[in-house]
Amino acid sequence: GRVWGTFGIALEMRGLRAVGSAWLRGSRGFPLALVRSAGVQGARDRRAPARGTQHGRALSLSPSLRLMRLDKPIGTRLLYLSCTCSFGLAADPGCFPDVLSLFCTGAILMRGAGCTINDMWDRDFDKKVTRTASRPIAAGDISTFQSFVFLGGQLTLALGVLLCLNYYSIAMGAASLLLVVTYPLMKRITFWPQLALGLTFNWGALLGWSAVKGSCDPAVCLPLYFSGVMWTLIYDTIYAHQDKKDKIGLKSTALLFQENTRQWLSGFGVAMVAALSLAGANSGQTVPYYAAVAAVGAHLAHQICTVDIHRAEDCWAKFTSNRTVGMLLFLGIVLGNLCKEKTEEAKDAEAVRVGSEQTS
Repeated sequence: GRVWGTFGIALEMRGLRAVGSAWLRGSRGFPLALVRSAGVQGARDRRAPARGTQHGRALSLSPSLRLMRLDKPIGTRLLYLSCTCSFGLAADPGCFPDVLSLFCTGAILMRGAGCTINDMWDRDFDKKVTRTASRPIAAGDISTFQSFVFLGGQLTLALGVLLCLNYYSIAMGAASLLLVVTYPLMKRITFWPQLALGLTFNWGALLGWSAVKGSCDPAVCLPLYFSGVMWTLIYDTIYAHQDKKDKIGLKSTALLFQENTRQWLSGFGVAMVAALSLAGANSGQTVPYYAAVAAVGAHLAHQICTVDIHRAEDCWAKFTSNRTVGMLLFLGIVLGNLCKEKTEEAKDAEAVRVGSEQTS
């Protein structure tokens, strides 16, 4: 009954303790390690996908963990990378904030909460789409009531993470809940739900900076946030092309752009690179950062030029390759900060040398 189902969900919360470490080890060992920690039997390593898999991933996770999309960590990675780029830019020269694990946990929980809300809203539509018919609520593996209870658990844990930040960031994080709850409804009323997702998914670009600095600097945060929104429009439009053949009445940029997708994505890519360059200039970034931005532009150009929007497998492959985009940018920020430290040290050394010459 409901009581036992809810109790089972509570037991599965044990698995969240292993989420951070398992996720950081990479997607290859992630599902199996996480499932074992949650006490789920019969899990298979994704290196040996078996019958009943989707995109090469075993669907043997328990329903509540699949509801969080823990079997598909790509979304969590994209959400997390947006945060890391933000607090990376906010870091002092040569330093890096000690909020990596905190934001990793928050990204896992909030992405899980967002997916839970999405599946609760879309349960009737998901049954009609081949790709989403196996989602736990649509497949009847977990009830809407149980999902709601599990959602409450995720949001409670996420609140605990948020309370570790400063007051400004707590307010910023709380403000994002409106976007998280309403985003799934956008596909019913507009052909631009990917824009709503971008506004939601890249909130970490604002939150990461404020977590380090205590408030947002519009000169850096707004271009960074805008670039993230453009990035989401690119990869989620590609993602949405997987479902364009399913005529269920929901809207997307894939249906809006159709054969003009490549031109639209090219425009988004140019806007993203320009905004990243502006954010770098306003935060005093150095050569490694701009080299990374150039590499990001090249990667996006390759995605856009080679994607086959009529083949779902290629759309999925291009979508998942965006983890490389985020990692390139993050690496550029880290190396750029190291160069900023060297530059400051060189200036200090020069000042000392000039001062000693003047006194002598």
